Amino acid sequence: MSATPILITGATGYIGARLLLDLIRRFGDEVRCRVAVRASSDVSFLKGLPVEIVHADMHDPIAVGEAVKGMEVVFHCAGMIAFTKSFRNRLHDTNVLGTRHVVDACIEQGVKRMVMTSSIAAVGSETVDGVVLESTEYSGFTEWQRQNVYMESKHLAELECRRGVAEGLDVVMVNPGVVIGRNPESDMPGSSSNETLRLIYEGRLPFCPEGSTGFVDVRDVADAHIAAWRQGKTGERYIVVGENLSFRELFSRIAALQGSRTGKPVMAAGLAAAAAGAGGELFSLLTGRPSFVSTESIRQASRLARFSNRRSIEELGMSYCPFDETLESAVAL
Repeated sequence: MSATPILITGATGYIGARLLLDLIRRFGDEVRCRVAVRASSDVSFLKGLPVEIVHADMHDPIAVGEAVKGMEVVFHCAGMIAFTKSFRNRLHDTNVLGTRHVVDACIEQGVKRMVMTSSIAAVGSETVDGVVLESTEYSGFTEWQRQNVYMESKHLAELECRRGVAEGLDVVMVNPGVVIGRNPESDMPGSSSNETLRLIYEGRLPFCPEGSTGFVDVRDVADAHIAAWRQGKTGERYIVVGENLSFRELFSRIAALQGSRTGKPVMAAGLAAAAAGAGGELFSLLTGRPSFVSTESIRQASRLARFSNRRSIEELGMSYCPFDETLESAVAL
């Protein structure tokens, strides 16, 4: 039996690296992995792994087409996370046009299944008479979300996938919450979410938003991608969230960890929140670097949100890591 040829985009990123490692460890010679990376990417983690490395920028449709050639399965994990308005165009070019190029290449090359890394950012919020309900895979994208540059880019990227389905491509979308947890190898890519949790753990970040959101272990996210490949339904998306927490609850859980120096949280609201958001926008504009603090990210973090993982459990067979175990790994040095 020949090995299944698999392409992973974004394999030098936090989620893609974990997925690649799990594919190799779980399936061994049953899969033949190729990774598409930019020429400027740090590929040190990939050295020594049984993978084929090809250079393909997601902005280059010809290079993407060459990377996809001969593949049966494509995991599209490449993407950009940024929340400041100065990154709107780059988010669109990477998340939307990049996904378009991958979808087009998969259609042209006859790929059997594409699994796309989306986000709960693309899932609509459910509120009835001011009461926050659990969002599901069927919750529609709302007007206020269009004002958030990152949310908008992930929503439009999903529309590219749905367009691919309409043209005959088998696509499944995975929608993780805030992904946290330490990857097993020291040279594997990290995440800004883990760094933020570490700052809270060390007592260096006291500001706490008023809202809530869903969190998930990076191990579960990799498992969900593999399950989506093996048994997900064409054209569907799966919310992957291990635990819904308010940020106030998150602070309390971190404070309960051994060695934590987390103090009483200072609620980020009003003028203080507005000033922090404006500061993040200015930082991003002056440095050209993405910032997770912005006017819209603070507004988003001030909203109450809950996400149902029922479909991922029932259809993908997911079981989620204990959240406190995930938190401990996230703040560990």
